[in-house]
Amino acid sequence: MTTLITGGAGYIGSITSRLIRSTGRAVVVLDTLENGHRKAVGDAPFVQGDIADTELVERVCREHQVDEVVHFAAYKAVGESMENPAKYFQNNVTGSQKLFDALSRVGVNRVVFSSTAGIYGTPEVVPVTEQAEPRCESVYAETKLMIEKTLQWYSRTTNMRHVSLRYFNAAGAATDGTLGEDWRFSQNLIPHVMKAVMGASPALTVFGNDFPTPDGTGVRDYIHVEDLATAHVAALEYLRNNGDSVTCNVGTGFGTSVMEIIHATERVTGKNVPYTVAGRRAGDPAECYADTQRIQQLFGWSPTRSLDDIIASAFAWHSSHPLGHDS
Repeated sequence: MTTLITGGAGYIGSITSRLIRSTGRAVVVLDTLENGHRKAVGDAPFVQGDIADTELVERVCREHQVDEVVHFAAYKAVGESMENPAKYFQNNVTGSQKLFDALSRVGVNRVVFSSTAGIYGTPEVVPVTEQAEPRCESVYAETKLMIEKTLQWYSRTTNMRHVSLRYFNAAGAATDGTLGEDWRFSQNLIPHVMKAVMGASPALTVFGNDFPTPDGTGVRDYIHVEDLATAHVAALEYLRNNGDSVTCNVGTGFGTSVMEIIHATERVTGKNVPYTVAGRRAGDPAECYADTQRIQQLFGWSPTRSLDDIIASAFAWHSSHPLGHDS
């Protein structure tokens, strides 16, 4: 068995790729390296290329005898998606459609897709379930929803089955300190907290302290990237065991505020986190965290790592890799 991992040179993709290999499966990574790093792939078979190149995808699948795909490859900057929607529709949506078409032609019928909780926008009720009405508030989120719908139609019209994993806030780094996120390009909270605590930026900006939450700051669901990786392995096993196509939340099931992240960072690192408070950003919900019952029931999966594990692993990674994999 071989797993094709698109976007496998990126933050989540590289950590998931390594975990899949550790289970004894063969992998092949396909990545353009626009936002990924060749070093993150290690000694796994690697092909530099685009998911929209159908001839390349078909050739890779045949040469490596690919049985299944984990599909990470996508642009993911929310702000950029609003400024340049064409880039996101062409790459994320059209590229994915070409990928699925190529997979279907060569008989690869199992796909695990990297989706996002951004599809929920500002949810009416938390914890949010998979049945909640989509309320996309960015082009990026809309592209992920469109890819989910494309997979749903492939499931109805072909033999392809899929698991769409709606991530909440992936965070942290590999426990051994060898893989992690590049804070130069990340829009995620914890890398910015790390910049502030390590003096690589003047101060963290906290957007809003007047939300209707216990401490006034926004509440999100932060999941350790290694727990997220195990969810992909569980999804692959589910599909191998003839599971039906399904969409699942991937989170911890509880929320953590920005101030709680700051306090945890100070506790774990023993260092002060300088911060300033600015106004709320448009579209930011007060709270968004996952209902995880479906993935627990279907896959027997649940996260095992704590917030302190997230902070400690992130601090260790950024301390030793201030330039990401270029360090």
